[in-house]
Amino acid sequence: MGRVTARRRVVRIRGGAVTARPDTLVAEEPLEIRLDGKPLAITMRTPGDDFALAAGFLVSEGVLGDGAEVANIVYCAGAREDGSNTYNVVDVRLVPGTPVPDITLERNVYTTSSCGLCGKASLDAVRTQARFPVLDEPPVRVTPELLASLPVRLREAQQVFDKTGGLHAAALFSDTGELIDVREDVGRHNAVDKLVGRALTEGRLPLSRSILLVSGRASFELAQKAVMAGIPFLAAVSAPSSLAVDLAAETGLTLVGFLRGSDMNVYAGEERVVLPRT
Repeated sequence: MGRVTARRRVVRIRGGAVTARPDTLVAEEPLEIRLDGKPLAITMRTPGDDFALAAGFLVSEGVLGDGAEVANIVYCAGAREDGSNTYNVVDVRLVPGTPVPDITLERNVYTTSSCGLCGKASLDAVRTQARFPVLDEPPVRVTPELLASLPVRLREAQQVFDKTGGLHAAALFSDTGELIDVREDVGRHNAVDKLVGRALTEGRLPLSRSILLVSGRASFELAQKAVMAGIPFLAAVSAPSSLAVDLAAETGLTLVGFLRGSDMNVYAGEERVVLPRT
């Protein structure tokens, strides 16, 4: 639909010289996610891969774990007063008989970001709701050298970031370093949902041989999304939160932060990192 970027006038000041010109910005629009016709959540996102975003969101909510549970995903028409479609409302229809946990519009569940349940309640909720235990057999083993190469490859794959400089990204790599998929979005959590949703619809869950790399920090919500998709390894170029580290330790997720060049911190699951001998 060509809505990933938008053009706006900007006044530029460079070396004391003032010019006016159009600038390319990342688009940000609301997306309402409905489940069987009932409003469930609203997220601010970059348009594109909306069906994957909705499906991935429902994986993280514990609603979906198999693409066969989805009857269809459609845009809801007539969102504007004139009857035209904004493409900002998505309805996920489940196959009849698919069990659905108790989810309300207020999202009174563990997946709320920085609100709602917290601490041990959040950890317990993820552990009890996850369909796919973090179980990789044989165990994934990754060298620091391979990890160090991933941020550069992620950056090279960010097509929209090159135009706007305003997008987060998330990428899935195989345990041998093959780039499987990459998604961009104004929100890190949305980029991850798009990855997971695409994996769901393509029948690739659980992602038990994958490395998830995110372009910013590793929050509890991102660690939770990794666990819910069965991903054993999460790496971030910035810092993790304390609750993300607690969740990783509780569930067996390997969590690497501050992945910058050859430097990195392993906060949990160091058994999957081939550490140099000292």
